[in-house]
Amino acid sequence: MQQSRRIKAPGVRGVAAAAAFVLSAATAAPAVAADLGAPPAESPPEPARSEWSVIVSPYLWAASLSGEGALRGRSVNVEAPFSDIVKDLDLGLMGAVEITNGTFGAFFNAEYVDVSNSDVLQLQHPSVGEVTVGASMTTTIIGAGAYYKVFETALGGDTAFGAPRVFSISPLAGVRWTRLEGDLKATDGNMSRNVSDSQEWLDPFVGARADIDLSSRWNLLIEGDVGGFDVGSKIALNGQAYLGYRTHFLGHETILRLGYRALYQDYSSGGFAWDVTQHGPVLGASVKF
Repeated sequence: MQQSRRIKAPGVRGVAAAAAFVLSAATAAPAVAADLGAPPAESPPEPARSEWSVIVSPYLWAASLSGEGALRGRSVNVEAPFSDIVKDLDLGLMGAVEITNGTFGAFFNAEYVDVSNSDVLQLQHPSVGEVTVGASMTTTIIGAGAYYKVFETALGGDTAFGAPRVFSISPLAGVRWTRLEGDLKATDGNMSRNVSDSQEWLDPFVGARADIDLSSRWNLLIEGDVGGFDVGSKIALNGQAYLGYRTHFLGHETILRLGYRALYQDYSSGGFAWDVTQHGPVLGASVKF
């Protein structure tokens, strides 16, 4: 990779599928006691228990890349629209799982994308003739964290699922792990040469989400976080907003979502740098079990 070379940088994209199980709690039936003909007395009811649910969310993030990077000290211009990325996609998996009782929740999100192009550049070498340069990159981003609802107010009426319409705010915190693996392969006739490198880092983050029931069917979810703090990235910013529509899928409460997400990471270590924004529309669904 040379100083002035502009390359197609692989990005993040894919389709995910996930599976989950149901955790539930049930109340016990009241006991009845009798004593020598005295009228039966019911025992005090047990306190209401929170019902835990699992929400599975496969999605597609049609992300483009924009920014700058460096590999072994050599600058790289990272510019790739999603239309270019999808042509070179080998494998993509994306999905999230959330466990919640309505007030407290924990979440896990994973993205894996493998992109390659065997003919990125064609060069003419004075001694060996034509040289073909191929490139590939595998990107893995895994996030996990928890949130707690600190504010909720009723908006009047019920949702299509029978729950009251509300506006709520939930602070959240977690960690996001990123791994980039890149490979360049130059082929000249019967010989080939490879240059590979990989980097990984862990970013803690804090943020909040706002959940607004616009109507019985429509919902708006807005979420943002800031992280890095020089633990991994110098700074990392993540923001997303989704318009959701309530329906049912195979008997399960489901919200179809359409929105937009942007993830900015400014990370550097030795001769490697990744100062890049991944951004684009998101299409997915959240199924409650």
